[in-house]
Amino acid sequence: MAEYIKLYNENPNPRQIQKAVKILKRGGLIIYPTDTVYGLGCDITNNKALEKIARIKGVKLEKAKFSFICDSLSHLSDYVKQIDNSTFKILKRALPGPYTFILPGSNTLPKIFKKKKTVGIRIPDNNIIRALVEELGNPIVSTSIRDDDAILEYTTDPELIYEKWGNLIDLIIDGGYGDNTASTIIDLTADIPEVIREGKGSLDVL
Repeated sequence: MAEYIKLYNENPNPRQIQKAVKILKRGGLIIYPTDTVYGLGCDITNNKALEKIARIKGVKLEKAKFSFICDSLSHLSDYVKQIDNSTFKILKRALPGPYTFILPGSNTLPKIFKKKKTVGIRIPDNNIIRALVEELGNPIVSTSIRDDDAILEYTTDPELIYEKWGNLIDLIIDGGYGDNTASTIIDLTADIPEVIREGKGSLDVL
């Protein structure tokens, strides 16, 4: 079964964060809190771990719509083509927050994502996941564990999440009850921002 640790958003314990990062670095899969739904993720540089997540989600890795969780906007230049001023202003207004922004992918994306023309970027307003990404030193590839067919508690209550996912992954971080509303997805690849899915984030940021 997976390991289970409890962390507090106000002040995540650095030793526990380091423990989680060790698991990520050796190719482990983890479930963690965000500012929306609990997420399932791994280190962006670990292909085996990425393939495992794709298998769990029942998708082909090349076609998977995973998002990249960064800890700040300074990470973006590694994964996103140069963005114009108005796009940057939207990102600055909205992040950290419950949004996924679709942006043009750069040529420096990890090999497995090379064919992707766009990437979904998340900087959640949650100290636990941002501390993890900062300690890891590169983004976490993330997908939500929300399932429209499942009982609500199985995606919001960390103990029930553990019960359901404990055999499939390596670590669950209990950061308290999760939300069941997914992030708002906004495509910023064209001249006019396009809302792909309205979720938790307000559209006032546009």
